[in-house]
Amino acid sequence: MNLSTPQKVTAVTLLVALGIIYGDIGTSPLYVMKAIIGTREISELLVYGGISCVFWTLTFQTTFKYIFLTLSADNHGEGGVFSLYALVKRFGKGKLVIPTILGATTLLADGIITPPISVASAVEGLEVIIPNIPTIPIVIAILSGLFVFQRFGTQKVGFIFGPAMVIWFTMLFVLGFAQILHHPNIIKALNPVYAYELLVTYPKGFWLLGAVFLCTTGAEALYSDLGHCGKMNIRITWMFVKICLITNYLGQAAWLMNQGQSLLGDRNPFYCIMPQWFLLLGIIIATLAAIIASQALISGSFTLINEAISLNFWPRVTLKNPTNLKGQIYIPSVNTILWVGCILMILYFKNSTHMEAAYGFSITIAMMMTTLLLMYYLVFIKKINKGWVTLILIIFSVIEVSFFIANVSKIKERWMFLFFELFIFMVMYVWYYSRKINNRFLKFTNLMEQTQSLAMLSEDDAIPKYATHLIYLSKADKTYEIEEKIIKSIFAKQPKRADVYWFFHINRTNEPFTLNYEVVELLDDKVIKIILNIGFRVQPKVELYFKKIVQDLVAKKELNLHIRPDGSTKYNAEPDYKFVIIEKYISVENQFAFKEGWMLTTYFWLKKLSLSDEKAFGLDKSDVQIEEYPMVYSPVTNLELNRK
Repeated sequence: MNLSTPQKVTAVTLLVALGIIYGDIGTSPLYVMKAIIGTREISELLVYGGISCVFWTLTFQTTFKYIFLTLSADNHGEGGVFSLYALVKRFGKGKLVIPTILGATTLLADGIITPPISVASAVEGLEVIIPNIPTIPIVIAILSGLFVFQRFGTQKVGFIFGPAMVIWFTMLFVLGFAQILHHPNIIKALNPVYAYELLVTYPKGFWLLGAVFLCTTGAEALYSDLGHCGKMNIRITWMFVKICLITNYLGQAAWLMNQGQSLLGDRNPFYCIMPQWFLLLGIIIATLAAIIASQALISGSFTLINEAISLNFWPRVTLKNPTNLKGQIYIPSVNTILWVGCILMILYFKNSTHMEAAYGFSITIAMMMTTLLLMYYLVFIKKINKGWVTLILIIFSVIEVSFFIANVSKIKERWMFLFFELFIFMVMYVWYYSRKINNRFLKFTNLMEQTQSLAMLSEDDAIPKYATHLIYLSKADKTYEIEEKIIKSIFAKQPKRADVYWFFHINRTNEPFTLNYEVVELLDDKVIKIILNIGFRVQPKVELYFKKIVQDLVAKKELNLHIRPDGSTKYNAEPDYKFVIIEKYISVENQFAFKEGWMLTTYFWLKKLSLSDEKAFGLDKSDVQIEEYPMVYSPVTNLELNRK
């Protein structure tokens, strides 16, 4: 369920925020305390110190960093690492590209483990009722059903997300509060002294931060979902959510102090604090919450890749809009990758306990990258004093570097993730920098100097007419410029005669949902340039836009198009349009250094696998002509060729 950035605060918008935003962080009580205790002997220092660490982590990381600071860094109501990058990239002078790629890569990579650990933790509650029940097939069935459902969109079930999460958080609060009544002294655990003592005096206490960190893993996804609900709705609902989370954590800790055994064993404190009569219903509610958490992460992954495509960090892939709601995107290729990854995770780790050991490493990197981008935002856009920004940077650096070091030990449990993360990183890196190399070799010419030649060609009856309206997609962002290769395409070999020459430039804006255009007449009724301003979250439909623009110009009697023939006949009422797309390929005349050659070869290989230009820009194949153009990036300089 997605809405168009509601800023008003109503009961409905608050309910929507609860249903969309807090799935990941809201299901963390399923496994956090179990991960902290593990196989260690239960003691006051371990339990009190663990709760204290959880409380202050939620306070500093989630509340202060994300709810208070990072949500302020909204790009016209949109959030996430790419939206933040779009805001600050002009201040970074290229230095922010790698942090952005790292942040996006690690956030996407952890999307493969969040659904399995959430669903597995919920389903494993059945083992309390039915010992030795095989949970793996149940988890696989739930996850597979969830991914199959993506193609239909979440509009039909979205309305239940909010009420379901209200029930979930209310259940967390009630269960926790009931246990606190049995051990009210547990409230003392909120004292930060216990956290300090755990980290300093408990054997290997510092490494427990890897388990503590699980309580805040959903904070990065929370920022990514900003555009769905608006910052005020998130900030208000967070007060309710945090109270419920902390109450449940305290309740689990109270139970641990009163349960009378020194080891936790296979038990999960989350299910142990439930009354026996409520257990089955509690498992059902937990499973539904886990499904909602997984859905939010999957939808977030689609949004992330869509933004990456718009900002030239990812090859174009098929995008679908399963519903009429703005922001509802379905990407089949990403859906398949996530589904296969999630199934492999559950088959490899087998249960949530093993997944806990591998979970969280990537998100620490994502959080550090967000912190870096956020500092640029605070200094250059919010104009906050550099002294304060430095202090904030030091605080978050100490916290996040500590979490990162504690999570480094998880690499041995998640070594297989590194290949997936490396793949995502290299795709983004190669695509972004290869496009920059391509753009360096783009040569532009003054379009005004070509207008008379275009007019002569248009009137030359000796040349067969190629099309009534001939349209080229151009990268030239300056009004009076055009690529040399386009001019060569028109005049070289068999010249392309047309009544009207259109040059269509798509300008991707930093705003998410911009959609407007400008029309510049370079030669009366003959040479026209269109600049389409389109937001980075909007899926282009160029042919639809172009025909609509022409209809508007005719209706308004501008440019005299309304009195000109449009190529339609009594046999066919459709106007005569022809789009020309120029495809580059690497010429054999190149002589590359290793890095440049490898990057460009990989780029063109990815380009073949990616969505074609006509599909990516929303062009009908019947109206499109593809021309291939050899590119010489690094010409051969020393050619030894001797005549006998």
